[in-house]
Amino acid sequence: MRSLQRRAIVGGLVWALVVLFTGTFALFSVFDGMAAQRFQEALRDRHLQVVAALSNTNSPNEIGPFLTDPAYSRPYSGRYWQVEGPGGFFASRSLFDATLTMPLGTADEPSLWQGRGPNGPVRGVSQKILLGDGSEWVVSVAETLAAFETDRQEMRKNVGFSFGFVGLFVILGAVALVSNVVQPIRQLQRDVTERWVAGEAIEPDKYPSEVAPLVADVNELLRKNREIVARGRRQVADLAHALKTPSAALRNELITLSRSANASDALHALDRIDAQIVRSLARLTAINAAQTAHARTDVTNSLRRLERLFKAAPEGDGVDLSVSTCTASCISVEQQDFEEMLGNVMENAIKWCRSRVVISVSDEGSDVRIRVEDDGPGIEPQLRLEALKPGGRLDLAKPGTGLGLSITQELADAYGGSVTLGSSDALGGLAVDLVLPGRRSATLTKSKRHQSAV
Repeated sequence: MRSLQRRAIVGGLVWALVVLFTGTFALFSVFDGMAAQRFQEALRDRHLQVVAALSNTNSPNEIGPFLTDPAYSRPYSGRYWQVEGPGGFFASRSLFDATLTMPLGTADEPSLWQGRGPNGPVRGVSQKILLGDGSEWVVSVAETLAAFETDRQEMRKNVGFSFGFVGLFVILGAVALVSNVVQPIRQLQRDVTERWVAGEAIEPDKYPSEVAPLVADVNELLRKNREIVARGRRQVADLAHALKTPSAALRNELITLSRSANASDALHALDRIDAQIVRSLARLTAINAAQTAHARTDVTNSLRRLERLFKAAPEGDGVDLSVSTCTASCISVEQQDFEEMLGNVMENAIKWCRSRVVISVSDEGSDVRIRVEDDGPGIEPQLRLEALKPGGRLDLAKPGTGLGLSITQELADAYGGSVTLGSSDALGGLAVDLVLPGRRSATLTKSKRHQSAV
């Protein structure tokens, strides 16, 4: 679990659930005790009523009018009284033909007991009392535990519902609080991307004091990263100049020599050396590109620039080059690298087409697809992988090194993209799909890009 927000929310939820369950069970225990106490107090009050009625009558048969609770008159109502003494056994009509089964022995003080009644377990109070005439009577009242359980369950249900309602608000509040706390981290992530592209520093004063030191460190890291990228590109450019200068001198010597002797093989070998130099420099660029996590290039601008370039070049004479850009797409690729990739694909299409090349741009989810189609002979499916290999020349009739598509694929891989060869349904020739990560979805880690580049 790497997300701070998810970790905080899950931790808060777990703690909230623990507190809620603990609090719920604690309240259940308290309310159960309160319900039991209230039940027992009600039993004692009813017991006192029976004792008072017995003391104010000449015979236990006359107790009934003094006890006005209708439950005593309804058979098996769940509320009972009974009196035992020298004059016999007397009971409420609610007992009907049953008696209360209670423990043996009765104290002089009211005592609680639990036994059996006519319709299940009951809890009652019994006491041995001495009347004014010297007679001893055992007075008992009882009530079924079903009513007690019903009250207790109703109370638990109300408490559980209340705690659930409160718990829901606690959870929502925790989620909102955590989201608010991690908001500066999200803002920092967006600022890193935007300020990298703009070449600006992030303002620490706009962040909470706990995050401000981190922002200062990020600023320093961005500054050093820009310097590393710029220095790497300068070194690649210097290396290219250092390698191409002696190569150009050697080529001039071979051209002069070819006027008096056959130097075509040597020139071809030099072409291969130049191509390998270009490919090696492209690999260095790809490694350098892998460190650039926040590049931004407008596809339409680069495409229009390359369109004008190829139309003005001699190779573009007689070629109908059309470009269709239905969306204003931006990709997370350095402009120089993107134009080298697209330039290689366009050059290949113009070289092999009969008269037409069509380029289209479309969004593919979070990626951008650039398709280059031509009306040339195309490439057989079993030979397409070979065409993407370094030096993979399938036809030696036209000049070339066979490294253009290979360099394009290496650069695309460095940025987390891909190059796919297929057939053009519209023109009948080759279709090259160059898929690159869109600006909104540049989520590849630097380590993954570095592996792709290396």
